Amino acid sequence: MTEYLITANEEWVPDYSEERMEEMSQAVKELRAEMKAAGVYVFLGGLDNSAPVFSVDATSGSPIFTDGPYTETKEHLGGFTIIDVPDEEAARMWAAKVATACLWPHEVHTFQVPRQAGEG
Repeated sequence: MTEYLITANEEWVPDYSEERMEEMSQAVKELRAEMKAAGVYVFLGGLDNSAPVFSVDATSGSPIFTDGPYTETKEHLGGFTIIDVPDEEAARMWAAKVATACLWPHEVHTFQVPRQAGEG
């Protein structure tokens, strides 16, 4: 099985009415249940853009925390889904279901397979 990350940038989300957002929220809840039943669900959720954001940089040898987002582009992560499926075809199918439930575009990325000790 391979894990895939399905992401949505906040800038891609249209300005829907509160009623429409509630409908989509229900569709996403139903999709989450479908993913769990199919055994592909790892995580699904949107980010709370009203909550505090901070950055951490440990390149100096010690972690340094900075308040605020460290995004240098107008596009930033708004939410994501992680699935564990056998192949790209399955990832495409589930990504289509996520995009349909949310009604905005998404990108699909494949996670790297962790290297075993001693591998180059």
